[in-house]
Amino acid sequence: MREFADINEVIAAQGEHLGHTDWVTIDQGRIDKFADATEDHQWIHLDAERAAEGPFGATIAHGYLSLSLLAHFSQQTFKITKKPTMSINYGLNKVRFLQPVVVGSRVRDAVELLEVKETPKGYLLNARHTVEIEGQERPALVAESLGLWVP
Repeated sequence: MREFADINEVIAAQGEHLGHTDWVTIDQGRIDKFADATEDHQWIHLDAERAAEGPFGATIAHGYLSLSLLAHFSQQTFKITKKPTMSINYGLNKVRFLQPVVVGSRVRDAVELLEVKETPKGYLLNARHTVEIEGQERPALVAESLGLWVP
């Protein structure tokens, strides 16, 4: 995990790769809970028998499940000693789902700090997340996330 003393050190790290997170296993229980939480009960996520005969040979995670892990992953990438008063999820610039995550796969995040911009409300951080699938060449997704740090 990368450590920064303050926002000035974070600003100086623009354009740098911040590291990788720990691996997370995507099991059927996690997929089922996500389906219930989002009311998305499509068979490709939940019906193991039918999915076994489908295009991926097994159930797959919802794309938004993989995307939702960015909140978890962001806490593992770096920390700052002089923390802002609050940090707010400000949105996403771009998201592309490149490959499905088959049940039982392990995923992790590789994070690059693209830009830190000072605004009247605080510092807007733009980071590129590449959610990798263990043993696969193509990532599950690539997304740019925005976080607002209020001093």
